[in-house]
Amino acid sequence: MSRYRTLARNHDFTVLWVGQTISELGSRVSTFVFPLVAFALTGSPLAAAAAEAAYLLGMVVTLLPAGVLADRLHRRRVMRCASGGGVLLYASLVVAGVQDAITMPHLLVVAVLTGAAAGVFGPAEMSAVRAVVAEEDLPTALSQNQARQHVAGLLGAPLGGVLFSVTRWLPFAADAVSFAFSWVLLGRIRTDLSAPTTASPRKPAQDLAEGVRFIARHRLFRVLVVWSALANLAVNALFFVAVLRLIEGGFAAYQIGLVETAAGVCGILGAIVAPWLIDRVPTGRLTVLIAWSFVPLVVPMVLWNHPAVVAAALSVGLFLNPAGNAGIGSYRMAVTPPELIGRVQATTQFVSMAAMPLAPVIAGALLTGVGGGAAVAVLGLLTAGVALIPTLSTSVRSVPRPRDWPRLSPAVSEPALAA
Repeated sequence: MSRYRTLARNHDFTVLWVGQTISELGSRVSTFVFPLVAFALTGSPLAAAAAEAAYLLGMVVTLLPAGVLADRLHRRRVMRCASGGGVLLYASLVVAGVQDAITMPHLLVVAVLTGAAAGVFGPAEMSAVRAVVAEEDLPTALSQNQARQHVAGLLGAPLGGVLFSVTRWLPFAADAVSFAFSWVLLGRIRTDLSAPTTASPRKPAQDLAEGVRFIARHRLFRVLVVWSALANLAVNALFFVAVLRLIEGGFAAYQIGLVETAAGVCGILGAIVAPWLIDRVPTGRLTVLIAWSFVPLVVPMVLWNHPAVVAAALSVGLFLNPAGNAGIGSYRMAVTPPELIGRVQATTQFVSMAAMPLAPVIAGALLTGVGGGAAVAVLGLLTAGVALIPTLSTSVRSVPRPRDWPRLSPAVSEPALAA
């Protein structure tokens, strides 16, 4: 708990964390409501899906150039511009909603642009965290960020539903206020968040290529990028199959909703204990453990299609997930040169998210083609195959505990050899 107390006394991290916790909750409210508003306007499930996809598209498309911005410009200004843009965009929906004049094109434009704002904000925020937090406190800081995401995911949908039931523009008003709150708190950060003086004055495309080459040169980063992309695809497809099977099984909506609630609660608890795990288990071994954590949980899901079984299995898997993300993420930040953190973070996140839209497609195809139990089994085997990637990589397994992280990491100095 001493690390938590240290971060609580860190003014700049606390300001950044509180502002983004509120802002992320507001964003989860809006992303939950986007499909509801689209369906209310058109009566079309396709339009509802398009509204949600538009937000993700805006985020993914923006990530790579956002990494360049985070390494070139003052990070606080980048974050405040993104937050200020969110205020204006959501306020435009509020004005239109009050006048009963929200249109589908307006909704899609706001969804794309607010997704882009989130994409711009992310790499700048990670660079800011590295600047305001001491290296030994990075695992705890990233664990708290993991907790923030789970809290927002747990509360966003119910809160969005309540606000939407009052009037369809109220969730957007709440999100505009959350972005304004973030904008104000960002102005209270005292640390100098300007770009490193060693940042390259070259063209943006050259800067972007430099970040990609940095990842490609080092075995550890190459393995992590490939593994995270495939793991996201496999685990999300498994989640979609589990939920679709429950729907096919005729379970009530509230029972299915409790699956996500249980997973969110366990994610929060996992984020709380994550610093303790990261301190005691070598980071590489912890990463391998996380990679395999979902595999044994597939067995009960194959045998029993029930909300309680799915909730228990997914919750156990998500309990360990924050420690894995925070541990290896902290190591990556600690050994990446400061002038490259934005681009490395953006590239990693871009690759990790790029395959995720395929998850529901794979889930639907397997469920239709082979049936529920077999679909879960196939995805369990896929998850096990993906888990072999970090397991067989010496560059991953050899990462020590944070206290043993060397100042000059092998990940930064090793030659470009096969993983």
